[in-house]
Amino acid sequence: MTVSFEQLKSMVVFAQIIEQGSLTAAAKHLGLSRAVISYHLKKLESQLEVKLLNRSTRSIALTQAGQAYYQHCRVITEQATAANQQIESIKNEPLGLLKITCPVNIGLQTIVPALNEFRQRYPKIDLDLMLTDEVVNIMKEGIDLAIRGAPLADSGLQASKLATLPTCLCGSPAYFARYGRPGKPADLTSHQWVIYKLTSGVLELKKGSRSYSVTTKGSICTNNAAARTAFVEGGHGLGRIPTYDALPKIKAGTLESVLDDYQLNAIHVYGVYPPGTASTKKLRLLLDYLQQYFARSINMATS
Repeated sequence: MTVSFEQLKSMVVFAQIIEQGSLTAAAKHLGLSRAVISYHLKKLESQLEVKLLNRSTRSIALTQAGQAYYQHCRVITEQATAANQQIESIKNEPLGLLKITCPVNIGLQTIVPALNEFRQRYPKIDLDLMLTDEVVNIMKEGIDLAIRGAPLADSGLQASKLATLPTCLCGSPAYFARYGRPGKPADLTSHQWVIYKLTSGVLELKKGSRSYSVTTKGSICTNNAAARTAFVEGGHGLGRIPTYDALPKIKAGTLESVLDDYQLNAIHVYGVYPPGTASTKKLRLLLDYLQQYFARSINMATS
């Protein structure tokens, strides 16, 4: 016998009659009239061609057939309730996969530690992290979030600003011993630079109301920020390095900063994602968490 949608409703009603103890109590629990409850019971007994309940003015009692049938109706009701509870759990406890891409250096120094903490807090969110200094096609690769250090070039994507990272000019003690320390922006043009290919070759400096532009040149260039810093440490030239990256090396004595009284352009870090996806709870949580983590990391690094 095929079960119709109407019969499924009647089965839920029947289960509630038994669990609530009367037709009146079932009606109140389901928000229906007693007449509707009675209709479903009569229709069910008519369809099955069997009596399910023995009723008196004061009580109800299951027949043998009613007892067997009730067990199945109870399971259907419990399964429906469990389905609703699972959806509520999904809404309240985020789960699923997040695919993320970010540059190698900032990924290893900041994003991976942040994701370690994030995953401990939200263990049901799976992570797929791609570390690369190349700009990945988010839509083509099915990426949920890309960490980028530049404003959006593609207006079809959306972005949230995650952090503003201050930068400083650095060189190694060996480099300064050989070539001297620049004392003013004009001196920078005669120095060698380790060129980071993903940024402009023009360095902007400010002091008060005055601005300076310096075109950098050098015999070593790279598309990897960690490699850039390593070449600067190796004495091959000057470099503009994020302060959070430079400070530990300055404290260790492998780098020295210069022209500290001049302000350099900061690096603005963005979380870039396909349109509409920021409304998903798991991505919203990650964006908020990364903003908080960057703020903590910058404060710790610069304190």
